[in-house]
Amino acid sequence: MRIEDMHFTGTIWRPPYEANSQLIQATIGCSHHSCKFCSLYPGIKFKISPKEEFEHDLKIIQKYQPKARRVFLVGANPFVLGYNRLLDLGFLIRKYLPECKSIGMFARVTDITHKSIEELKNLRHLGFNGITVGTESGDDLTLLHMNKKTTSAETIENLKKFEEAGIEYYVSYLTGLAGAGNGERNALATSDMFNQLHPYIISVVSLTIFPDTVLFQEIQQGLFREASEHERLKELRTFISNLKINTNFFANTVSNPVPLTGYLPNDKKRLINELSDVINAVDERVLKTYRKNLKSL
Repeated sequence: MRIEDMHFTGTIWRPPYEANSQLIQATIGCSHHSCKFCSLYPGIKFKISPKEEFEHDLKIIQKYQPKARRVFLVGANPFVLGYNRLLDLGFLIRKYLPECKSIGMFARVTDITHKSIEELKNLRHLGFNGITVGTESGDDLTLLHMNKKTTSAETIENLKKFEEAGIEYYVSYLTGLAGAGNGERNALATSDMFNQLHPYIISVVSLTIFPDTVLFQEIQQGLFREASEHERLKELRTFISNLKINTNFFANTVSNPVPLTGYLPNDKKRLINELSDVINAVDERVLKTYRKNLKSL
């Protein structure tokens, strides 16, 4: 068995902080697949990986990385799987990788809704921890427009279930998602939402719109106006300024023209100053050229 024989469909996405995790496909595509800004799974219908394929891939990881400490389940939102299915995957991982301490994956907020606190605690006991939740925004108008099919109140309710179950989680924030003129509103609403929670990591991405998205079509039709690069940076500055929680902060993906990392609140002043320096010194055209040259995320 070779690494090349593992089952992966399409482009494989993982957060930068999962670089050292062992990847294994649990689902294919996204169960929602309706967010207007997303271009990550074009033409891919949602599907659950067959158990036989999952076990086959685990055997390959066992052969090459028998002492793997963390596994990241690949797919847009494997946490959508039912409780019993997740248990099965967890037990298989323990069987083939006995030294594995944690199992991570992407999740939608709504994937948590139908799992009880007791079920979440059992999953945590089995190693499910460090779940990356695609929150994107805490502004309900933005969530509605982008067809996220969730609200800030539902996000708070579901992530507090994670906290009660002892599951560490990471959240995302997408600057520019509210469109031109709405960045400050989005920043204040999202920081207010996160201030009621305890995410271990906040990961910031800047909206980059590709032609194969609904949002691109809305721009062509005059239904959505992109925020300028300076507005996005000011939005991010407002967001950081209003955060009151202890958390790790990452804004260092390729979508961010100004890469930033730090720990809040310790590094808040430094991050704000770095953003202010760029806003005052770098021309909008330079930042816009950077984004136009992005071919993928």
